[in-house]
Amino acid sequence: MKSLMGFWIGWRFYRARQANGFISFISFASTAGISLGVAVLIIVLSAMNGFERELQNRFLGVVPHGELIGAAEPVHNWPGMLQSALVIPGVSGAAPFIRIEGLVQKPGGFQGLAVTGIDTRFEPEVSVIRDYMSPQAWQSLESDKNHIVLGEGLMRKLGLKIGDKLSLYVPSVSNGQSTRLGGAKSHRFVITGTFKLGGELELANAYIPMAYAAGLLNMGDSVTGLRIKVDDVFMAPSLIRELGFKQDQYLYMNDWTRTQGHLYQDIQLVRVVMYLVLALVIAVACFNIVSTLVMAVRDKASEIAILMTMGVRRGAVMTIFVVQGALNGILGCLLGGTIGTLVAINLSSIAKGIESLFSVQLLAGDIYFIDFLPSQLELSDVVLVLGMALLMSLIATLYPAFKASKIMPARALSGR
Repeated sequence: MKSLMGFWIGWRFYRARQANGFISFISFASTAGISLGVAVLIIVLSAMNGFERELQNRFLGVVPHGELIGAAEPVHNWPGMLQSALVIPGVSGAAPFIRIEGLVQKPGGFQGLAVTGIDTRFEPEVSVIRDYMSPQAWQSLESDKNHIVLGEGLMRKLGLKIGDKLSLYVPSVSNGQSTRLGGAKSHRFVITGTFKLGGELELANAYIPMAYAAGLLNMGDSVTGLRIKVDDVFMAPSLIRELGFKQDQYLYMNDWTRTQGHLYQDIQLVRVVMYLVLALVIAVACFNIVSTLVMAVRDKASEIAILMTMGVRRGAVMTIFVVQGALNGILGCLLGGTIGTLVAINLSSIAKGIESLFSVQLLAGDIYFIDFLPSQLELSDVVLVLGMALLMSLIATLYPAFKASKIMPARALSGR
């Protein structure tokens, strides 16, 4: 029973403290600050998790994890290269492609466009682009005709619609390679569908049947290169190099960390910065706990002195004030954790409601690779945030509690 005395008295002091208006206000401010910091930190980390999930599932579902591209000439024995890729542990898919880079005319000038010729038999092994276009658009890519599927954003920008014809200006080529002489040629395509991804991918990419692209460039059975998909996207650089070094042809070896890695780095940078900023918010709130307890120690100095004269040990006195400060931290963590978890779970719906209510768009699809605010709540993040806030609040109680244990009963009771 004596071991619990400090906790019981601490709880009584915590409740009695609410009678002092000023101390009560400082206590409320510290609890509110911890709640706010914890809630916002959970929400921000969930949003960063959501962006990372969409980057991996949506963006990297379409952008190849890696590419092997013929350096001096097209890739002739691509079936053999494909088979050698699939036997490497960690490589989950491979598909051939032919790439054509050119210009399309738009109001006021030209727009650069990367046209990828794909084989619909292999493309689903490395890309989920099929999920972002209509079945009719995908079926049009199974033919060997001059069909093209454009990004929806580019269609709007060019003022075109499905069924219209599009002229693509490309350098003159010979056996799949651009020539220095001969200028540019114009090739006409029929727009048979669109895909919607958002961001730059929608504005600068298009798809055509690989068979038609091969005929257009006089490549025969050759291809520009091979697109690779891996199980772990962070293993892509090493796996692409392992595959490339096994080939007997000079190849350019690219992976997503070189072409699109800045997006992942930006997400991680924002995560770290926000974590530090909001951790400081929680730390400032914990300083209010110090202020609250210092005032509480001065307010209860005579009561502490009486307890000491009755035989209460100094360790129990420290426990009394640690409990008072910890209750602020626990209450703040409970409120902040509950609010943050509820908001993080429903963040996408809340963002859509704000967009509808105020007629604004939080994320523009033609700028970012998504047009909605994603969220993915991770239990580990919640535990980490709550643990950090509780630890900081407990640390904040140590100095006032130590000062309380050093009160001299005789001096306190004499009023000196």
